[in-house]
Amino acid sequence: MKGFIYKGFSKLTEAEKRKLVSSLCDEPKVSELEMDALIVKDPRNRELFMDLSENTVSAYHLPFGISPNFVVNGNIYHVPMVTEESSVVAASASAARFWSERGGFVVKDLKTTKLGHVYFQWFADDKILKEAWPSLKLKLLSRLKYVTANMVQRGGGITRLDLSDDRHKTDKLFRLIVEFDTVNSMGANFINTCLEELAQGLDEGLNTDKNSEEKDCRVVMSILSNYVEECTVTVEVCCPIRNLQGITSGMTPLQFAQKVELAYQIAWNDVYRAATHNKGIMNGVDAVIIATGNDWRAVEAGAHAFASRSGQYRALSQCELVDDQLRIWLTIPLALGTVGGITNLHPLAKKSLEILGNPNAPELMCIVASAGLASNFAAVQSLVTTGIQKGHMRLHLMNIFNALGATPKQITQATEYFQGQKVSFAIIKQFIDEH
Repeated sequence: MKGFIYKGFSKLTEAEKRKLVSSLCDEPKVSELEMDALIVKDPRNRELFMDLSENTVSAYHLPFGISPNFVVNGNIYHVPMVTEESSVVAASASAARFWSERGGFVVKDLKTTKLGHVYFQWFADDKILKEAWPSLKLKLLSRLKYVTANMVQRGGGITRLDLSDDRHKTDKLFRLIVEFDTVNSMGANFINTCLEELAQGLDEGLNTDKNSEEKDCRVVMSILSNYVEECTVTVEVCCPIRNLQGITSGMTPLQFAQKVELAYQIAWNDVYRAATHNKGIMNGVDAVIIATGNDWRAVEAGAHAFASRSGQYRALSQCELVDDQLRIWLTIPLALGTVGGITNLHPLAKKSLEILGNPNAPELMCIVASAGLASNFAAVQSLVTTGIQKGHMRLHLMNIFNALGATPKQITQATEYFQGQKVSFAIIKQFIDEH
């Protein structure tokens, strides 16, 4: 097993946490990793942030945390997470530690094919198009060689180019289906460049009379798809039911396992529950994606499309009890990169990848999926035992104190008074007002 388990990470001081995280980086400059300096104090980084987007007036800061002790395929990862939501990191860390002692997260399937399309209308006889396609396909692939050369050298490139007749969906519409292997890059720019080159080749190859206003082929658009059903990872956790002993008071291990299984069945069949169930998965997924500089919006779009692939929106994760084993698994599309984009520009994105041991893109997919499943399990565990608010509001306390302008003395008094109790903003406000 690569790496080591941290015990009591959450109880360390901020300086101690930074020192431990610093030891995971390639070039720890000092004993304590100066995370804040990477953003605030270095003028080069300020210039970088100003150039990342348009009309920039400042940098928007979010908490950068560590969820330690993820065992994924036998390797230990201490996972960077960027999120503003209370309890996400703590819940993820709790689930990671729990499963680290029960075999960890195991990857069962991994696919890395990404997809793009060129949409066009065909106004002539469809037989002409279909007869021309074999030779046209060869010309299009030849046309792309200069665009794909560097990617091919890295082991990637175009893996499929097909013609699809989509007239049953939209009148006169056809489509080029293009599959890509982009190795360690997310590949959006590469894919879109290839597709636009194909679109130009399609126009030139099918419209022989360049001066005619009446074209047989009219290109509509060329664009990658964020629905990457062949760029997915399946990760699972599994343990004997007897090993769930002590996970909650008031339930036997079997009762707990049965209630968990039922909760997952509800999320599979009920769209109202499925939406919130999947949001809990994406709490963990998005936090790691943001930390590593990947496109969380693309992943969100792909995940929810994938959840709807049967025609009904369903849970992305499932659970079963078989042969006295509790098994929970998640299958999720993840088009990620560890090179290119802001992964190599943003200082904390680079540090995040260092903390993870500089994984390649498939490895990062496995880590992100594990974070999603950990967040999911933690939420379901709370729902079927104490309820979601007990742990969430306890961790949300400091946000309430800050919003109310509580003094250090009031914070200490309130923390002690509400220990182990369910709390709300109104109850805390009343206590602060009275003290």
